[in-house]
Amino acid sequence: MIRGRVQGVFFRDTLRGIAEGHGVAGWARNTPEGTVEAVLEGAEPDVDAVIGFAHRGPEGASVTGVDVEDGEPEGLRGFEIR
Repeated sequence: MIRGRVQGVFFRDTLRGIAEGHGVAGWARNTPEGTVEAVLEGAEPDVDAVIGFAHRGPEGASVTGVDVEDGEPEGLRGFEIR
């Protein structure tokens, strides 16, 4: 979960590009609370790189926090914006 000024700044689309560049599968969506929720699957260093981007965000974003939870892999393929 990514908090701050993260909607309306192409956060999800930029996150998708970063994830695809690292071979990370998953999805991202805006929530009604104004956050971006994302699920990432891939090799740990690649997922860590995407999470690192999430802490900064694209130009225009102002990230105030990122909550990370480990979960069981779902076998996702590709990266989807929901």
